Amino acid sequence: MSISNFTSQYWLAFLVVVALIALLYVVVQRRRQKHVLRFSNMEMLERVAPSQPSRFRHVPVALMLVGLILLTIAAAGPTATKKVPRNRATVILVIDVSLSMEATDVPPSRIQVAKKAAKEFADGLTPGINLGLVTFAGTASVQMSPTTNRQAVKAAIDSMKLAERTATGEGILTALQSIDTLASVLGGAETPPPARIVLMSDGKQTVPDDKDVDNPRHGFTAARLAKEKGVPVSTISFGTTWGTVEIPDQDGKGSQRVRVPVDDDALHQIAQLSGGDFYTASTLEELRKVYDTLDQQIGYELTMGDASRPWLLLGLLVTASGVVTALLYRQRLP
Repeated sequence: MSISNFTSQYWLAFLVVVALIALLYVVVQRRRQKHVLRFSNMEMLERVAPSQPSRFRHVPVALMLVGLILLTIAAAGPTATKKVPRNRATVILVIDVSLSMEATDVPPSRIQVAKKAAKEFADGLTPGINLGLVTFAGTASVQMSPTTNRQAVKAAIDSMKLAERTATGEGILTALQSIDTLASVLGGAETPPPARIVLMSDGKQTVPDDKDVDNPRHGFTAARLAKEKGVPVSTISFGTTWGTVEIPDQDGKGSQRVRVPVDDDALHQIAQLSGGDFYTASTLEELRKVYDTLDQQIGYELTMGDASRPWLLLGLLVTASGVVTALLYRQRLP
């Protein structure tokens, strides 16, 4: 039962009254001892009173005082940070579907594992969140506009097809357009719903050229635009440095094996430029952990709420325990 703040702090002044009650009890106990010492007939005293009173006699009063302290805290209206499900947010999954996703370094293949983990992520999100899907290879396209229909999103994930090249920036820009479209359709609110892009890629951007950082369609430029719009891009670098794929020759008579290592640096910078987080994963379990972390970040928000009930219940319980203890031990209230 942690306390962050109080809504009625003036009630805490009652703790002074509790302290005075405790002090009064101590004074009364000492006065009783003095009266005992003044008893002139010590032989008679030993017959009518025990020589060493049990310390247990103080327990009922101690319990009641503790109960009063707890009830005072409850009366002061303590508040605490609570995690509650979001009911108004937009999340766009942006998934790389370039040919490098055929690599089998993450068995059975990067794309199959990506599909499985993405569907689990969709199932884990809180019901009120609008989830959309954007895929990108040489170009980007909206496979599913943001919706609360998880079955529709999972069907779109299953239907993803691979294509040539990698246009990371296009994926981010398309996701931003999808977020803007939903915000305009919803309308009504003073501010658009909070949004987040979750981008998963396994390789280097090829469209436009990765070195052409000033190109308006570059991933870094798109990340800066996302920052301006207040949409963090959380990136997942998925795969290993030793992944390879078979690329058919142009004449169609053969193929060549090409290395397709992950590009951690570029994805890390995209996350940094946009205000998002960067993750890496090279197995299904690691990818699941990443999505679980994102689910907790995106699906819930921290709010201040009333936290007096636990203090009230505990205060009543402790106070009642003090009364019961007094009646059982002393056959009367203190």
